[in-house]
Amino acid sequence: MNHDVIVIGAGIAGLTAARTLAEQGIRVVVLEARNRIGGRILTHRASQYPPVQPIELGAEFIHGRSPELWALITEANLDTYERDGTQGCLRDGLLRSCEEEDRAFSLLEGLADHTGPDISFSQYASTFKATDSERASLRNFVEGFNAADADQIGVASLAAQQKAEDAIEGSRAFYLRTGYDRLPHYLANRILDFGGTIELNTPVREIRWKPGSVEIVDGSQTVSAARALLTVPLGVLQSGAIALHPRPQQHLAAASQLRMGHVVRFTLLFREAFWTTRLEDLSFLFAPTELPGVWWTPHPDPSPILTGWVGGPRSAVLASLTLDQLTEHACVSLARIFSIDARQVRQLLLSCHTHNWSQDPYSLGAYSYVATGGLDAPRQLSEPVSGTLFFAGEHTDTTGNWGTVHAAMRSGLRAAQQILDAQ
Repeated sequence: MNHDVIVIGAGIAGLTAARTLAEQGIRVVVLEARNRIGGRILTHRASQYPPVQPIELGAEFIHGRSPELWALITEANLDTYERDGTQGCLRDGLLRSCEEEDRAFSLLEGLADHTGPDISFSQYASTFKATDSERASLRNFVEGFNAADADQIGVASLAAQQKAEDAIEGSRAFYLRTGYDRLPHYLANRILDFGGTIELNTPVREIRWKPGSVEIVDGSQTVSAARALLTVPLGVLQSGAIALHPRPQQHLAAASQLRMGHVVRFTLLFREAFWTTRLEDLSFLFAPTELPGVWWTPHPDPSPILTGWVGGPRSAVLASLTLDQLTEHACVSLARIFSIDARQVRQLLLSCHTHNWSQDPYSLGAYSYVATGGLDAPRQLSEPVSGTLFFAGEHTDTTGNWGTVHAAMRSGLRAAQQILDAQ
């Protein structure tokens, strides 16, 4: 065997684990299907407009103050800033600063203390004394934030998630000023510095294993090691694109209790920030009658950028559009929101940027959520198989932070320690 450990996937989970192992003297190789590292972190730089902040096509925000992630940011000496500004709301065709939090959202406050049976959020919301409009707002919020289907996501996981966010000041959001991709590149350099290897353009097709021995088939070669860590996204794991022989039935059963959420997001770069004439310090914009119904700017960074977002089942309406169709749809929608002529929006627009994560064969979705009755599934997935196969990724997080970069990082640290303990 020419390696001690094979890590499959060069996203944050895989790179975090590989870095930890390499620094402990473990001979590690990372196999990545794409021609780049970073996984669902994908940063675009508009080189013709160098003052513009990097455009994130995948993970964008640093959610709260996760100690593991912030320790890495500090170690890598990366500059951050906290986003702030005014939230804008479109109501009755008029755009204005949002009033105090809608009464509908106060109905979510008791979610963290839910002790009843694990039911879907739709069932849970039906117990509220609320108007149809308030229930629709709640459903859109839960589906948009979690990229989830409200008929499937369980309230037990939403309660765990709310507690997890409270523990790390999850309501705060930060940006990496020079781009999120600086983190995976820093980790990759550490892996290489300590003798590890990263192989790009190497999609794994088959894993043959027995206790203490693993053979990875990537189509053109077979790589062997004593142990393997599988960090591919949940959608890829569920698809069967990687054949496992023998199949770890308990782990695959656990994976079936989770769901891969879907999102359409796109970022528009303009000649100027025309929205500042209406709301000078606009941060988030909520327009429930539009699709997408959520937009945001990089404020307080002045870059003339708007990002549109729709998650969950509603995203299917936009998912099949071409980039040109999506761009036109966005211009028309923004014209309605800001009560201006669509031609003016088109004239100001420089470019539109997007990535279809659901059609990306190496992600097959945006990020995971827990279906009703599946709260224990991430823990089951986090358990080693015969001290030989290990799993990581945001869907295996056991701290309630699913769908985040810090969840992926925590899972990588956990898996690396499991591997070290098995040596």
